[in-house]
Amino acid sequence: MPFGSDDLVDDIMCTAPHTIRVFLAFRMACVGCPIATFHTVDDACREHGIERDQFLAALSDCVSA
Repeated sequence: MPFGSDDLVDDIMCTAPHTIRVFLAFRMACVGCPIATFHTVDDACREHGIERDQFLAALSDCVSA
């Protein structure tokens, strides 16, 4: 289940709850945030100053684990 930069943050956390730990590890305050229903991964990474490809790789690693 690969995730992309255009996927909504809330959709990722709802369909794969184990990915929440990745958001928390990157110190992203997306869990429980009402904006998560509108923000894409790209939006969230930009807002939090996170390197998008690094974050997507961590999400991918989490899903394949």
